Amino acid sequence: MNTSEFSQAVILVVDDNPTNLKVLCGAIAAAGWEILVATDGESAIEQAEYAHPDLILLDIMMPGIDGFETCQRLKANPDTHDIPILFMTALSDTVDKVRGLSTGAVDYITKPFQTEEVLARVNVHLKLRYLSKKLERQNQELELRVQERTAELAEALENLKQSQLQTVKNEKMSSLGELVAGIAHEINNPLGLVIGNLELMNDYISDFFEHLQLYQHHYSQPTQDIIKHAKKIDVEQTIEDINDSKSSIKIGLERIAKVSNSLRTFANPDISRKEYIDIHECLDSTLIILKHRMKGNEKRADVQVRKDYEQLPYVECYPGEINQVFMNVMTNAIEAFEQFNEDCTNPGEGIEENLLTCSTGYNEDMSHITISIKDNAGGIKPELEDKIFEQFFTTKQGNGNTGLGLSITQEIVEERHQGKVKCISQLGEGTELIIELPIT
Repeated sequence: MNTSEFSQAVILVVDDNPTNLKVLCGAIAAAGWEILVATDGESAIEQAEYAHPDLILLDIMMPGIDGFETCQRLKANPDTHDIPILFMTALSDTVDKVRGLSTGAVDYITKPFQTEEVLARVNVHLKLRYLSKKLERQNQELELRVQERTAELAEALENLKQSQLQTVKNEKMSSLGELVAGIAHEINNPLGLVIGNLELMNDYISDFFEHLQLYQHHYSQPTQDIIKHAKKIDVEQTIEDINDSKSSIKIGLERIAKVSNSLRTFANPDISRKEYIDIHECLDSTLIILKHRMKGNEKRADVQVRKDYEQLPYVECYPGEINQVFMNVMTNAIEAFEQFNEDCTNPGEGIEENLLTCSTGYNEDMSHITISIKDNAGGIKPELEDKIFEQFFTTKQGNGNTGLGLSITQEIVEERHQGKVKCISQLGEGTELIIELPIT
């Protein structure tokens, strides 16, 4: 590599001797490099800060601050510390050379100097500086590429995590829908059989009662055996009990049918397209499915449900997903009651009743319907409110809870239905989840 490769190089020559300056400047100019001149340390520092030369030829013995101090100050300055410095001096003792190199100089030129030697050393150190800058640029480019690649890998990892999470969510919803639909089917088969046969039995029993009344009417003086048997079985009371049993069985079968219909509503099998649905029907079906979980136990009293529904239009949505939202939110509320009562010294302490309130209405500009599901289970700690919609976040560790419920809820409402979901909680009072769905 020859000097022509550094034709744009700028060299600062610092020497108080005019003869040395003349010789050096002539040789450097002949090599095609640009020259800056300083005759003392202070002006050398100023020019170095202003012009940022590629190399400095620095005399040691100068008026004012000497070359050693000048070098120290240049190396201490972040703007000039990387400029290579070559000392020029008549001091040839090893101690002086060591001192010069320890202050940051890269080479030593002993006076009287030969111009060929000076040019050769300058050329070598310009080459080293050029290669050093080139290496620095390559390192920066490499670091940038590493950062870009790291960002790409991070994005790919995040996409993979989101894909896995979506798979878990889909499997969870699909499995739940299949399970509930299967249960509803298994209930409907025997239920239909029982209802059908009960209707026949009602007709048969009515016919027998009518037939018995005819016997009583036409044979008003029965035999002693019939009188004794009638007293034994208490005919009148038996007839009344049978009628009461028929009514009870009918009520029970109607409740089973209602639960079955709620299961079918909840497990809407078609999740590929939107439908217009009655939100109140979805809320009620979810409440019926969760009714067994609202019953009291040794740790807490029953969960009471209060409904405050406004008249709403049918809303276009994915029914199965909306049912999943209501299930997640209500389940969280029920578990909050359980946790709240466990944390209390005495069951029911600090709360008159476990109350779950379901309300519906409209937002301020009437563009969305609102569904509020509110509990009075003590609320959420303020530091946790911002985390409740995070994936895999849960306050119920160790019980198999995945922490996906509210994360899925937010995704279904906001991404799938372009709605809104927010949490309002007051510590010591309770928590309210407000869901907004657009009216189309």
